[in-house]
Amino acid sequence: MQLVHTPQHTQLSLFEAFMAQPLAPILKQTVEAPWSAEPEAFSELSLRGAAGSCLSLLAPILRDLSEDQDARWLTLIAPPASLTQAWLRDAGLNRERILLLQPRGAQSAQQLTCEALRLGRSHTVVSWLNPLNASAKQQLISAARTGDAQSLNIRLG
Repeated sequence: MQLVHTPQHTQLSLFEAFMAQPLAPILKQTVEAPWSAEPEAFSELSLRGAAGSCLSLLAPILRDLSEDQDARWLTLIAPPASLTQAWLRDAGLNRERILLLQPRGAQSAQQLTCEALRLGRSHTVVSWLNPLNASAKQQLISAARTGDAQSLNIRLG
């Protein structure tokens, strides 16, 4: 009796399949197109889940921004009600470097965010605008570039 050995085809996991790819093309792209040292004018973070969990995820980001070497403010525009002075303190943020602003009268949060960005007195202006259409996003980018600031929009829910 003769045993015939047939190789079995095993399916690679997604990670293993990725790692099996040659790295030369990836490295070549990295060398040819290095990351820009200049930060983007606009970023957006979308968080879903319980409010407490979302704030726990947001805390280290805001903490780092509140300790930025830039002498300008970290400005929070119309944050959710759960983001209080007590929460800022408990999350370890540098409250001496943070401005909390609410729109007044007929002014919208979008308008206030653009104005804060345009003035350039903040290194980062964090907003909670939802929904944010393409036109509104472009306004934020333009205002951020004018004020040499960064716009970070947080979408909750």
